[in-house]
Amino acid sequence: MAKKKKGILDFAMLGTPLASIILKNLPYVVFLGFLGTIYIANVHYAENTLREIKQLEREINEMRWQLMAAKANLMYNSKQSEVLKKVESIGLSDSGKKAKKIVIKKDKES
Repeated sequence: MAKKKKGILDFAMLGTPLASIILKNLPYVVFLGFLGTIYIANVHYAENTLREIKQLEREINEMRWQLMAAKANLMYNSKQSEVLKKVESIGLSDSGKKAKKIVIKKDKES
């Protein structure tokens, strides 16, 4: 009599020792699969978070440069000579006199 070849289905039959080992450890295998899925999801979440952080850092640096440029323009445009150039068009000019200091003397009655 010729020997019958064993296939995968023959090993999975409930009466074989291999099938009992697989069924006995099936909850453990499912749990490991679940942990693997959570691990992969966590890695994807971390990578997305890092990408967002890098993007926000780039935006912060760009805004910082814009702020410094705006401050430099404000400092330049608020110099007395620049203000004088801009108000000459409406007819204002520098008087050329020094500013006077006003001193108010307090009474010693209080």
